[in-house]
Amino acid sequence: MPDDATLRELAAAKGVCVRPILQHVTDTMTGASRTVVIRCGATRAKVCPSCADAARRLRIQQCREGWHLTDDPPRPETADPDDPAGDGADDDGDQADDETGRRVRSTRRRQDAPDLPRLAVSDRTTGRVFTSQDGKTYRPSMFVTLTLPSYGRVTGEGVPVDPSSYDYRRAALDAMHFPKLMDRFWQNLRRATGYSVQYFATVEPQRRLAPHLHAAIRGAIPRKLLKQVVAATYHQVWWPQLDDPAYTDVLPAWDELAHAYVDSQTGAVLPSWDEALDTLDDDPDATPAHVIRAGTQVDIQGVIAGTPQADRVIGYLTKYLTKSITDPLHDDNDGEAPISAARRAHIDRLADEVRWLPCSPTCANWLRYGVQPKDAKGGMEPGRCGSKAHDRDHLGLGGRRVLVSRRWTGKTLDQHRADRAAVVRAVLAEAGIEMDDHDELPATATTPDGRPRFVWTVTHPGDVDGPTYARLIAHAIAQRQRWRTQYENAKTRAGPASPDLSATTTQAAAPAA
Repeated sequence: MPDDATLRELAAAKGVCVRPILQHVTDTMTGASRTVVIRCGATRAKVCPSCADAARRLRIQQCREGWHLTDDPPRPETADPDDPAGDGADDDGDQADDETGRRVRSTRRRQDAPDLPRLAVSDRTTGRVFTSQDGKTYRPSMFVTLTLPSYGRVTGEGVPVDPSSYDYRRAALDAMHFPKLMDRFWQNLRRATGYSVQYFATVEPQRRLAPHLHAAIRGAIPRKLLKQVVAATYHQVWWPQLDDPAYTDVLPAWDELAHAYVDSQTGAVLPSWDEALDTLDDDPDATPAHVIRAGTQVDIQGVIAGTPQADRVIGYLTKYLTKSITDPLHDDNDGEAPISAARRAHIDRLADEVRWLPCSPTCANWLRYGVQPKDAKGGMEPGRCGSKAHDRDHLGLGGRRVLVSRRWTGKTLDQHRADRAAVVRAVLAEAGIEMDDHDELPATATTPDGRPRFVWTVTHPGDVDGPTYARLIAHAIAQRQRWRTQYENAKTRAGPASPDLSATTTQAAAPAA
């Protein structure tokens, strides 16, 4: 039997999950029990290349299905009927608090920001139809890339020419608040165009590690208007000032009696989050702690459905979804060579900034600035906030990597996954092949007295009476090859018109590794 490392490589080559989860299922009505193998579902190739590739292909399907629709998709059941845009956006005011009970300081735009047209947003999500001179009709869509501004000159490798003058503080804050800027951009774009613009977007780092956004947009928007919206979009962060921390060596301590953090030397209770914001509200000369804007570099491409360009753009949109932010994914050798000392130092400096800056009102890092985090509790320690925005692997980007508007397809990701499984089942059924019943052990099944019928418990490879990792992976590989053979044979019988969802199709249809 090959060793575990060899089996892992073989499993990855065959599209089999390399970190399968074992669940021991007992039927409380019959007493029968069995071990069920479930894929780990990782989205990063370093964790599980097979599951990460399957997740990326699912996103490719989602992107392709919604991009060039000619009819408006149904509104999701969770959508707000009073929000035709489907983005849950607020008014133009900038919030002092990002959580519930948010405050709004003003609805006036900044003096240094250009005005934008403001139209009533219709429920339409599809773009305009254009007719050429020969009578053909086209419904073009767009591929847009948005960036952040410069923080200092960088080399071709993406590292600062002069690290001492590079604005790492601003770069870190921009990365942390990038999702808010994008929310405001889509809101402004919908109001400027007058229709419910829908998008499929991915967030990736540039060589300099600043996030930028690639977006497939349904419909064609005049380039001049789109650039005007980019230039006019900003987000103000109405937080206590972040210039210099008040505590670096002796940090505030938790006082059980006061149920609050106090100055360790004087015993004075630190201002609460609400008190700090009240101070901002009462100061007519108060300024936001940070203002984030988009960069001037905007790439805009028109795309026609069914063209090779559309396929290339979809591939580009989803190319790096299996990578982490700090993977050297922009190197020509796709990250095989070691990172240079200058690039590593650049990452270190940015990582140090995002580690200590507050990421949200509840962040423990507020203690360094003499403010109690919102909903403060004992045990909080600056530099140890649980948000992934502070991680070296994210460098400020704590939000999602894929951003999809609610009416892109009108379906959830689980529904897209079910669509892929349905295609496989249809092809196999036509060839007289019946796949495994995936609903034979539903977690929602109950006994006549209302208790759960199936009891699921986690087990691990190597447990007593359980399979070893080698046996588990070997079985999964054999099963995978059998499914693949069945599917290929079924397609051959069905003829050339049968669909092919790529080599991961059978994996999408099956819960096992």
